[in-house]
Amino acid sequence: MDNIRYRKGISNLDKIDGEIGKKVIDSLKNISPETGQFIIEFAFGDIYERKILDLKQREMITLSSLITQGDTHNQLIVHINGALNVGLTRNEIIETFVQCIPYVGFPKVLNAISTAKEVFNSRK
Repeated sequence: MDNIRYRKGISNLDKIDGEIGKKVIDSLKNISPETGQFIIEFAFGDIYERKILDLKQREMITLSSLITQGDTHNQLIVHINGALNVGLTRNEIIETFVQCIPYVGFPKVLNAISTAKEVFNSRK
């Protein structure tokens, strides 16, 4: 696994998601280590490494994408933390969710805001 994509991916994962990202990867080791490797190499090594968008923009898009899917509570926890880690404010995160109301509806946005509240409280 010592390749450039993996090293870049680990660096980005650490920068964005920190310890919680490592826990996600570690949770896959005994059941699907390949999935962890795909996350590191593809998502964080290839996609997050692209230069056109910055990490704040990428996390806003990630939050918006997760909210549209629904049933992504655990992933929202990781990426709300990640958004805060790369410099998004609490208000910007909530506003990202509010922007989604016309497109995904109130239930998904309310669930995302509830998850954000959980994350914000855990970071005090």
